[in-house]
Amino acid sequence: MPDFLLHFLPQRVQMRAPLQGGHRAPKGPRARRLFGLAVLLMGAATAQAQVSATSDYLRSMDVNGDGRVALVEYQDWMSYAFDRMDGDADAVLRPGEVPGGRGKVITREQYRQRIAVTFNRQDANRDGVLDARELAAPPQ
Repeated sequence: MPDFLLHFLPQRVQMRAPLQGGHRAPKGPRARRLFGLAVLLMGAATAQAQVSATSDYLRSMDVNGDGRVALVEYQDWMSYAFDRMDGDADAVLRPGEVPGGRGKVITREQYRQRIAVTFNRQDANRDGVLDARELAAPPQ
């Protein structure tokens, strides 16, 4: 799993067995559901655009071609999985729309707000955009 998705998990999630890259799987039923959702979101996101390097992510997210990723571009790209799971297209994910059929209801706007928090952590120089270096770095 790419590092940038691991920061979507709550920091208090306890980890157990090592995964690829030295990361660990979460303990507890709630943590496992959150982890599963993160994995699912990543799977859907990679289905949108197969990427293997930071430059591929940058090109995929950078809609206006300026070599940087603005918040809206980042949110739009990262929201792909949410939109794909939202079967009735009402901008709300309910338990029945996610694998396992559990979890809290989340709106698309709430999801985009979470993504904005991550974006802001990654924007190390606070210029409102991510360059390739910031995009590759884990959020601070």
